Amino acid sequence: MERVVITGMGIVSPLGNDVKTFWSNLKAGRSGIAPIDTFDVTNFGTKIAGQVRDFDGEALFGRKEARKMDRFCQYALYAAEQALQDADLQTDRIDSERFGVYVGSGIGGITTFVDNVKVLENRGPGRVSPSLVPMMISNMAAAQISIRYQALGPTMSPVTACSIGNTAIGEAFRLIRSGEADVMIAGGTEAAVHPLALASFGNATALSQRNDAPEQASRPFDANRDGFVMGDGAGIIVLESLQHAISRGARIQGEVIGYGASSDAYHVVASHPEGVGAHQAMRKALQSAGISPEDVDVISAHATSTVVGDLGETKAIKKTFGDKAGSIPITANKSMTGHMFGAAGGAEAIALMQTLNEGIIPPTINLEHPDPECDLDYVPNTARAVPLDIGLSNSFGFGGHNSAIVLRKYHE
Repeated sequence: MERVVITGMGIVSPLGNDVKTFWSNLKAGRSGIAPIDTFDVTNFGTKIAGQVRDFDGEALFGRKEARKMDRFCQYALYAAEQALQDADLQTDRIDSERFGVYVGSGIGGITTFVDNVKVLENRGPGRVSPSLVPMMISNMAAAQISIRYQALGPTMSPVTACSIGNTAIGEAFRLIRSGEADVMIAGGTEAAVHPLALASFGNATALSQRNDAPEQASRPFDANRDGFVMGDGAGIIVLESLQHAISRGARIQGEVIGYGASSDAYHVVASHPEGVGAHQAMRKALQSAGISPEDVDVISAHATSTVVGDLGETKAIKKTFGDKAGSIPITANKSMTGHMFGAAGGAEAIALMQTLNEGIIPPTINLEHPDPECDLDYVPNTARAVPLDIGLSNSFGFGGHNSAIVLRKYHE
């Protein structure tokens, strides 16, 4: 089996639109949650989100091209561009038939869809954009990246809700590991901070309404949490076979060594309260990596800041790691980014790789009154410096989709 390494990373997020800025803010414990200012939230119960700032699609891609892409595509394309630059990968110098793209989105082009519904209602069918469908469908981020960089290999858009990033990375890892590809662009993207989605999640009583203190709203594992916070962005990485990376003299940033996936088979939105599927995904990831629970130095939790989800994940970690569970540091990036849905897994993989390489675990902020039933080491409020080698990252999604990936510092 081929070893699979990470050679490039790119991000768009509420904490910054490049890896350096994102990572600096994350380890400093800065929140990217703020009042929504892109649409009127007067009549909404929740008025806060993790929005992407300082992103100008027209400046990046030109007005003509930007107008053909929903923002979820723009985010993905820019993050992919960063990742390829970071990898110093000249895509015209590689075997394009062994170069693929696995990038997904949970909701796709919701802005494009709603805008055209309004056009249909107000101006008639003749004014609906002929580009509506190719702009809104969730596979279009992967397609746009493939077209731009002439990736002729396997290209798909996994739709596993909030576990998309890990699913994409894990399936791309499998493809390279089996020898079917040399290079894969993998991750997830989302642009769902929109009135329709905000209203729906709000009516489901899933969102925090801590509008007077947005930076404190996302509080995984805290007894006073009142729901999750929506977020947007994209997290994309470049994966290569070790042989391919070495042959072109690439700077290797880390290694993917394991991946596990499962289904709760329980409920369309609620995660299993006992964390059954989450445990299975973690167990399979460790088996795939050929390591034991004792080998894991840090866990990046899914941890959305919901009571059922946080408790279920805590139980799953305890079941997976047994007596060691209480001694493994656990970080919850969503305390600062909010829940980036399909983009979360990719962003958190980037954060975990930085964590391993720098030996700094970002804090779980706003953990002021720990839930007595969530009694593990969640690295509360302050980053922690500690020697690290192997980390596991969890992502779980609506429908009971669970995925876990295992990353390691690169060793020759």
